[in-house]
Amino acid sequence: MTLSYAELFRALLPETALVLGALVVLGYDLATGKGRTAAQRLRTSTGIGLAALVAAAYGTIFAGTGGPVFGDVFILDNLSLATRLGVLLLGGLTMALLPGVARLRHPVEYVALLLLATSGFTLMAGAQQLLVAFLAIELASLSLYALAGFDKSRPESAEAALKYFLFGAMSAAFLLFGFSLLYGLTGSLHFTQIGQALALQGMSPLLMVGLTMVLVAFGFKAAAAPFHLWAPDVYQGAPASSAALIASASKLAGFVLFTRLLWPGLGYTAGRVVDLPIIVGWLPVVAVLAFASLFLGNFAALAQSNVRRLLAYSAIAHAGALLLGVIAAGRAGPGALFYYAATYGLATVGAFGVVAVVERAGRCQDLSDLAGLYKRSPLLAGVLAVFVLSLAGVPPLAGFFGKFAVFASVLKLGGLNGPAGWLTITAIALSAVALYYYLLILKQALVASPQDKADAPIAVPVLAGMALLVAAALLVVLGVFPSPVLHLFS
Repeated sequence: MTLSYAELFRALLPETALVLGALVVLGYDLATGKGRTAAQRLRTSTGIGLAALVAAAYGTIFAGTGGPVFGDVFILDNLSLATRLGVLLLGGLTMALLPGVARLRHPVEYVALLLLATSGFTLMAGAQQLLVAFLAIELASLSLYALAGFDKSRPESAEAALKYFLFGAMSAAFLLFGFSLLYGLTGSLHFTQIGQALALQGMSPLLMVGLTMVLVAFGFKAAAAPFHLWAPDVYQGAPASSAALIASASKLAGFVLFTRLLWPGLGYTAGRVVDLPIIVGWLPVVAVLAFASLFLGNFAALAQSNVRRLLAYSAIAHAGALLLGVIAAGRAGPGALFYYAATYGLATVGAFGVVAVVERAGRCQDLSDLAGLYKRSPLLAGVLAVFVLSLAGVPPLAGFFGKFAVFASVLKLGGLNGPAGWLTITAIALSAVALYYYLLILKQALVASPQDKADAPIAVPVLAGMALLVAAALLVVLGVFPSPVLHLFS
């Protein structure tokens, strides 16, 4: 086996650009920051950060899709290419939606951590080895823990960071324990070699323990029920831009990574849920997690009056639908899963972006804080309608086709005759529940009258307005023309 460091460097150009961008942001501010205001530092660091993300996107395209790299520890294929570009886009939109200096007292450090988190996401996109996967997950996670606690004006932000860190640390322990058992059983860290070894060994009690540990960790990272308890508090307390990144880019990169691990690496231990009888493996566990997430997320969202917590329980429900995409990915490929995760990320970033802009003008926690948004800012009300309707799965927006692609791919496995088919019908029925609570948001924004003390027009920053328009336009375009994305995986 030949190990080419030049090949590895080329494959990791995006990560190199992002890490260098973080260092440049910190170094430039250290050299010049004393004589400048906080607003000037924020503008400079945002500009450098966006430039680093553009350079990383160019590096992603330049790296291409050449296949396994450096002894198969990393892979360059269409899925890694699309996922890297997707998380870079979501990271760029998040950076354009940063809060003002009144809430963001350390803008330079925030931008640097955002770039480091994004580099973890891009590394997760093509990881083919347990050690690389774990390091990528923890690089992203440690950055997100800090980003969740950056709003020093609200004690809830510190609480969100602490809860996120404690749950994340527990998740990391489960994941590392599960990975160590997989390594001990197979003698390899590579996904493909693990799959080959397990094909010969079959299921064993120790392997079942290892699979359980990995799935528990995956449930924590994906905010899937019953491992979701951190999500509502983190989404409520973290800065809106941090919550947007947690809900969007981390889900896209995380689901892609675990789909690579579960199917090529652990596919021989999947079991069966397409028809009866159910065969023991990780597929039945994923199906249970999907049902629990869909049921709890949708019905708990009905009881929420806080817009952030509503979006958090919505994210739990969407995690359940994404788990259906994981079930179907073994036979149908990752196209539907990627499309759903990417378009869901765009809509979530947009929704939290609107929350972030409204917060600049005052408070945006309860649904009533959005009352009369159509009078205060027609632009924000219009793009919020696009984002919310896409999350609800209303055609012709991308959210509708994402759900359609995932549900159709699961039904193609075995129709309505097995547990997977029944689960899909349940998910379709619960979409009607989701439509109700999404309409509650639009009722406040588009129908309700403005509150007396919150009827002043909202000034939308130019960069934030452009980001929201781009996200809304992409949801419309990808909903009308989904084929270019799906053809990448055909």
